[in-house]
Amino acid sequence: MVVGRFPWSARSFGWVGPPERAVREGVVAAKLCAYVLTKGIAMKDESTLVVVAYHSGYGHTARLAESVRAGAASVDGTKAEPVSVDGITEEEWALLDAADAIVFGSPTYMGSASPEFHTFARDSVKRWQLQAWDGKLAAGFSNSGSKSGDKLHTLEYMALLAAQHGMLWVSLGLVSGWNSSTSDENALNRLGVWLGAAAASNIDEGPELMHDSDLRTAEHLGRRVAEQARRRHGVEMARALYEMKGDRTDERT
Repeated sequence: MVVGRFPWSARSFGWVGPPERAVREGVVAAKLCAYVLTKGIAMKDESTLVVVAYHSGYGHTARLAESVRAGAASVDGTKAEPVSVDGITEEEWALLDAADAIVFGSPTYMGSASPEFHTFARDSVKRWQLQAWDGKLAAGFSNSGSKSGDKLHTLEYMALLAAQHGMLWVSLGLVSGWNSSTSDENALNRLGVWLGAAAASNIDEGPELMHDSDLRTAEHLGRRVAEQARRRHGVEMARALYEMKGDRTDERT
């Protein structure tokens, strides 16, 4: 990502300098900025980028994608962008390359992702050859007419695609919401899927009538992915600071 200002200080990472002298935060922050640039750790306004890459046949998956995007964008320090993979542009490929996390989405047709999503997966081979997405976070969501509809197979396909790219899969992180006499269909994860977010939409109804539970579950997934991306971002910055401290020690010995 493009490098911008660094609004944090070394003290925000818990480093107050060697015990024998005080460390001026502005000086240390400037040195840390220069250090992470040389190490290739770049950031813009301390933000992380989540891209929702999806195909939608009749609008239902597009509405899920918007819920995922909104959930991710609700996390402080996160920018979330949608990319429709049907006719994806070079600029949109570049956006995927810059992302900290990619959430895949597709309707389930005949037990798998849509042909358009499969085309997108095939066209990502250039990134696979270079392992350009290695280390990025990944997650997935799908919609079908039936309550099951073999959506799990679609999510497994997405997880395998992510694994081939060297990405790290983020699960839904919710228990089944509708599996007892005391629960109901309005609970999150009403369909009881763990690998990603799943939705069931009547085939004779438009996306405006999608179940609220499914939309909120998709929003939860986006928020969870963004939170994990932010957590990893903080760890990387702390590691950079730790390495810089090591370099400073080497210089004194």
